[in-house]
Amino acid sequence: MKRAETMLNTLPKTLAVSEDRRHFKRVSIDLLGRFMLEDQREYPCRIDNMSPGDVAIVTPVEPAKGERVILYADQIGRLEGNVARCFRGGFALVLNATERKREKLAAQLMWLANRSELSLPEDRRHERLQPRNPIIRMVLDDGRGYEVRINDLSLSGAAIVCAVRPAIGSRITLGTMTGRVVRQLEDGVAVEFSSLQTRESLLDHLG
Repeated sequence: MKRAETMLNTLPKTLAVSEDRRHFKRVSIDLLGRFMLEDQREYPCRIDNMSPGDVAIVTPVEPAKGERVILYADQIGRLEGNVARCFRGGFALVLNATERKREKLAAQLMWLANRSELSLPEDRRHERLQPRNPIIRMVLDDGRGYEVRINDLSLSGAAIVCAVRPAIGSRITLGTMTGRVVRQLEDGVAVEFSSLQTRESLLDHLG
């Protein structure tokens, strides 16, 4: 944890928006997302690493250099910027954001980096909850739906018992809660929610 905090505490406050100039230290993360190009076409992607100033996006789609892109990243939210360069299997985006937005993003990245070092969602820092009804509907990204049972539930994720086990990285919806599969279990899968919840919001989403 100390290494991640030190790394992000070195982040400067400003960024000169220029071609892929890395004024910020990047953090290795693994988040799913979607991005929209100027022609309003949308594509799924994976975020490989990010800083408050730029982000590396993994995708087979190659946008034009300088093109404006809107990015929706799980656990981060909406970001926008311009393509600095393309590389094999993706592109780098220089973010357009206010200083306040960058400070918020730095805090989010520090949490994600610390979570990685602590091997979350394995840790038990978050309160364990019991849903009113453990039987809930799971909908896969392709629209298929199944009745599953919640075996373990916290503010950051859940372990669910299901006959059909989606691949690691798959997007799913539990009730009205979105997330992705982070681990295969003997009788189901472990799901990480798209954002950290409160007790009230979680029980409201899951019923």
